[in-house]
Amino acid sequence: MTVNEGIPDYDLEDMVVVTAPRQLRALADPLRGIILELLLERAATVTEMARAVGRPKSTVAYHVNLLVDEGLLRVVRTRRVRAIEERYYGRVARTLYIGALTRAEDKQVVAAINGIAEAAAESAAAHAADDVRCTLVHARIPIGEVRNFWAEVQELARQFAQIPRSGDQVYGFVAGLYPTDAPTLPDAVFEPAG
Repeated sequence: MTVNEGIPDYDLEDMVVVTAPRQLRALADPLRGIILELLLERAATVTEMARAVGRPKSTVAYHVNLLVDEGLLRVVRTRRVRAIEERYYGRVARTLYIGALTRAEDKQVVAAINGIAEAAAESAAAHAADDVRCTLVHARIPIGEVRNFWAEVQELARQFAQIPRSGDQVYGFVAGLYPTDAPTLPDAVFEPAG
């Protein structure tokens, strides 16, 4: 399903499942991750992206071209500037979902793409300034409920990404749902009163 709800300013699929090894490796690069995040805001040229990340245009162009080759970015519009056609790039989907993997090396690549670890490092300064809003809760729930809950979290993340851009500060939103070895109480046994 192709959608455009205002942000970003181009049509894109709601979700694409990524399982190809080359796509996974493309996603594992930190600069490419930043480029993909920027393009959730709006379509942009290589020049605009290079300025935003403080890197040379040639470096950003290399990474953009790689993402295009792997089917993760595409040209969403062009405009003529003097004698040159300027390309605006956008994501192929709002959510790039990493699907089921079978190869061990693919699983290792995906392990390196850990949004929770990235968010922890990124939030250190805010934590020191006592400006982090965070919660961690454990619950013993069936897998069907995990899927339902995660779908709601994904929708909340989409809503966060749709908030109109303004202000001077960029905020991060991270959510994780993962199995743990946290202790649980045994099921309650009710004995008849007597």
